[in-house]
Amino acid sequence: MTTLKLISPIDNSIYVSREGASLEAAQGAIAAARVAQRSWARAPLAERIAKVQGFVAALLAMKDEMVPELAWQMGRPVRYGGEFGPAKERADHMASIAAQALANVEIESSAAFKRFIAREPLGVVMVIAPWNYPYLTAINTIVPALIAGNAVVLKHATQTLLVGERFQQAADKSNLPRGLFCNLALGHQVTEALLGAGAVNFVNFTGSVGGGKAIERAAAGTFTGIGLELGGKDPAYVCDDADVARAVETLVDGAMYNSGQCCCGIERIYVAEKLFDAFVEQAAALTNAYKLGNPLDPETSLGPMAQTRFADLVRAQTQEALRAGARALIDVKRFPVDKAGTPYLAPQILVDVDHSMRVMREESFGPVVGIMKVKNDEEAIALMNDSDYGLTASIWTKDVARAEAIGAQIQTGTVFMNRCDYLDPALCWTGCKDTGRGGALSVIGFHNLTRPKSYHLRT
Repeated sequence: MTTLKLISPIDNSIYVSREGASLEAAQGAIAAARVAQRSWARAPLAERIAKVQGFVAALLAMKDEMVPELAWQMGRPVRYGGEFGPAKERADHMASIAAQALANVEIESSAAFKRFIAREPLGVVMVIAPWNYPYLTAINTIVPALIAGNAVVLKHATQTLLVGERFQQAADKSNLPRGLFCNLALGHQVTEALLGAGAVNFVNFTGSVGGGKAIERAAAGTFTGIGLELGGKDPAYVCDDADVARAVETLVDGAMYNSGQCCCGIERIYVAEKLFDAFVEQAAALTNAYKLGNPLDPETSLGPMAQTRFADLVRAQTQEALRAGARALIDVKRFPVDKAGTPYLAPQILVDVDHSMRVMREESFGPVVGIMKVKNDEEAIALMNDSDYGLTASIWTKDVARAEAIGAQIQTGTVFMNRCDYLDPALCWTGCKDTGRGGALSVIGFHNLTRPKSYHLRT
């Protein structure tokens, strides 16, 4: 039996401890989910939508309790109020487009033939969710999967074990059929055994590149469908016609919010020569205004990273860059809570950086950003594409046509103009290169959680 321990970043204490489910118990839960799914798939779509919306409402009704829980589990300051507004936005949008997304594609309806393409649920969908946005990332797949007629098994990250339990509480309080949704506390070995046995029909994983490779290896040969959202090193380009003040305000927040632990957080910024000095000066001033501290304090605007080892990685990347000639703009002494060997890490802006440095090439996932000066669009495009990852890219300009032309040349899943670090549920959330494959939300999200079935009826 595996014991799962959640170490709180606030004080390094064991906040939650759970015994991981055995392989036999997990198999039993999945078997029950499969039974529940058969009748659920036959229920009218409007009924499924209403019951899933009730499930989400039951979850959001617990938000006052869940906000401090998030601070204890992964360090996000309570002042930001959790992630429940966006969770409702995504759930509501997917409910609103379900009828259109899941509708039959009519080919012919005549005296001779009726031909159409229907969409059928896959069966049992496993969601392996991460800790950094533990409700939002799970909602992305759970809601459309259930609406489409699937059963869902949730395996949440050990760092956010209570989030999975909150989802289960909401399912139990709602009118979802019993067994249709199941939260399982699982260790890696049991998870791999389930995937290796083809126990589920689809698995959606959000996490590291290494984790994604492990998922693929475990499911190899089972033909289980896989959706992966993995690492990122998202760039921003501030063009020579950009609104500097607006760009600084948004990009600093995009780099530092959630202590930089955002899937589509800004990790590198390229600025046109003529705007570089003004941008850097304003960015440093805004970063210095953060208050690093205990996330339970309403005055704290930057909490600890989720684990000390994550903070140590960022510290190592930063120190390597400084030794290679980079210059730090933020005096860490302004943040006395920053201490080596703890997850409390001061925000940092680096200049005089280049792509020989790990901090500009490897995922940092922390409150550090490198800023480089560029001569023109061509240089910026080349640097933005010089990465193993491709989730989002942010372009700052007053010219929509210019943004579209630059965006068409960037290897990325989403192109933003004059914004960043946002997930629009009407658009497909997807990536390329080592960021993964598949797509969540939007009509495409429904299509990835169902399979096409063709009907050719001769009348």
